Amino acid sequence: MLPELIIFLAFLAVFAGVFYALLLHRRRVLTRERLAPQVDVADPEDLPLEARPILRRMRWLPWLVAIIAVFVLHYAVGLYWVYSLAIGLLVGLLGGQLELVFVERRTNMIESQLADSIDLMVGALRAGAGVLNSLGNAAQESRMPLREQLEEVVGRIRLGDNAQEVFHELTERVPLETFMLFSSALSVHWEVGGSLAPTLATVGRTIRDRIELTRRLRSMSAQSRMSILGVLFATYAIAAVMWANDPGRMERFLLSDYGSILVAGAVVLQAIGIVWTAGLARIKI
Repeated sequence: MLPELIIFLAFLAVFAGVFYALLLHRRRVLTRERLAPQVDVADPEDLPLEARPILRRMRWLPWLVAIIAVFVLHYAVGLYWVYSLAIGLLVGLLGGQLELVFVERRTNMIESQLADSIDLMVGALRAGAGVLNSLGNAAQESRMPLREQLEEVVGRIRLGDNAQEVFHELTERVPLETFMLFSSALSVHWEVGGSLAPTLATVGRTIRDRIELTRRLRSMSAQSRMSILGVLFATYAIAAVMWANDPGRMERFLLSDYGSILVAGAVVLQAIGIVWTAGLARIKI
């Protein structure tokens, strides 16, 4: 009776989460519909361009894989629902951490490219080039995905768009503190003038200091992460040894109600511990 109750509560929680997400989506749709009459859609050229973010999060993908894993493990492999749900939760949480690691690596790559582009701009400005020309040269020497963003900024300014709006939309496409600092420096210079090279040099040095500090923190927390993985592997290794020594008793334990609940609870606690430890090791700079 207890495993069925746990399964029912788990499905009830999933249903409540889906219902809450649909409710939020409905509220957003109603808000857009109410604000739509205030926008003049007769002249589409007057509408602001939609920002295209380059740091797209796919938070839904790990949980989609987790749901697929739950049904595959239950119907194809034949595991109990309690084991399938526990493993599915483990897959979802670990997949979320992997997706976050991918986003962090992409963020570090973009910030490194921005620091290199700023160095190129500083050199061009000190050589006597204009701000727009130096930004265009930096865009040509940059790599993707930063190159596309800088080329869009240069092209829109040369076509006559408002520079302040262009810099603001750059921060919307790349919502990072380093890009906000870079856009703010360019916006202030565009309004008041002055020498931009020392300001950009300071911005570039700040970005490189952030990157270096992030790498040091990651290297310092690598030992704790490896120790956690070692403990997890040791747990499953001990379980494999116990299965090899007495498979009959282990099978009866895993097929019993209390045994299945204990094992599934241990898997869930391991997943929560991994996510909690990763959150503690991740420091906001």
